[in-house]
Amino acid sequence: MNVGILGSGLIVPDFLAAASKIKEYNFYGICATERSKDRMENFSKEYGIKHIYLNYDEMLDNEEIDVIYVAVPNSLHYSFTKKALLKNKNVILEKPFTSNYEEAKELAELAEERGLYLFEAITNQYYPNYLKIKELLPELGDVKIVQLNYSQYSRRYDEFKKGNILPVFDPKKSGGALMDLNVYNIHFVLGLFGEPESINYFANIEKGIDTSGVLILNYPTFKCVAVGAKDCKAPTSVNIQGDKGYIHSDYQSSVLSNFTYGSNLGEEKEFNLNLYEERLYYELVAFKDMLLNKDYEKNLKQLKHSLNVMKILDEARRQVGVEIQNSK
Repeated sequence: MNVGILGSGLIVPDFLAAASKIKEYNFYGICATERSKDRMENFSKEYGIKHIYLNYDEMLDNEEIDVIYVAVPNSLHYSFTKKALLKNKNVILEKPFTSNYEEAKELAELAEERGLYLFEAITNQYYPNYLKIKELLPELGDVKIVQLNYSQYSRRYDEFKKGNILPVFDPKKSGGALMDLNVYNIHFVLGLFGEPESINYFANIEKGIDTSGVLILNYPTFKCVAVGAKDCKAPTSVNIQGDKGYIHSDYQSSVLSNFTYGSNLGEEKEFNLNLYEERLYYELVAFKDMLLNKDYEKNLKQLKHSLNVMKILDEARRQVGVEIQNSK
């Protein structure tokens, strides 16, 4: 697979480190702005990227490129992904999928019309630890409570309080704690339990953006509480509590480095099946397998999952009055 990388931000080194462990990924090109040229040249030297582009259309016009990895600010996901799909490129798109459900739905339909693979790069869906948790769920009996806390004080929050609005806190850039952190919790829960009956979002709003919030996902027989915060810090955790046992992790839902299964009978067992330290590794293996094995049904299934997450993000923002830019 010849991959063209769009962007040079903080996630790109993680992508390169993980994809370099997978022989099918060939780094064919990278594209960003002129001010990032030195950074791209460093990536090129370290990972053997063949071409550096300052023009996205020029990279898209290269017929040797099969896959575009989109790692630009949230508000640009829709427009740059649509361009790639219209050039018949398969796309790996960083989370959150788009700014809203309407954009996501249009991209999914366009990809399906053209028989292209469109894949949201969300880590937790593909971790071996996560798949093991799915396998262990019946051992918990009837699930009663799910709790997730992803609280991470952002160094950008200090600047935000001074009036310097950086993208992660900018409603015009599809920022906020929900879109940046709690989105992982939503993916985690929906991947295990499907769509909830309803949701309630309670957020701390500053300057029109949610700097932290508590999302309640209401299921027929249990409740889920998902905390995402960028204005305060606390130990991260994942807990799934059933009437016969529990699952606990001290790691946030985006990492899930290990977890413990415990039963009401006193049994306790620790698991860590994530053998690769590069957190993007397993999602990139999953995409490679879908594409090379022509498993389009799995791709469509994951797209539907991403669309369900976008519905929840839209409704949560609506409830607290956070209006983000529609990039269409």
